Amino acid sequence: MEEYTKYEKARIVGARTLQIAMGAPVLVKVPSDLVDSIDIAKYELEQGATPLSVVRPKPRKIEK
Repeated sequence: MEEYTKYEKARIVGARTLQIAMGAPVLVKVPSDLVDSIDIAKYELEQGATPLSVVRPKPRKIEK
């Protein structure tokens, strides 16, 4: 799994939670004790199966 900042993790889990709540298919086999969409999204992130990517801007060169 790629290293994410806590802010990226929160954004990914939030977006994926909304997708799951709206009926998107779950991409991992979910244990029976996970029924809430936020818990399922967190589990997907832990398993590395989240279908979202993070695009980080590259720093610009400053010419002097």
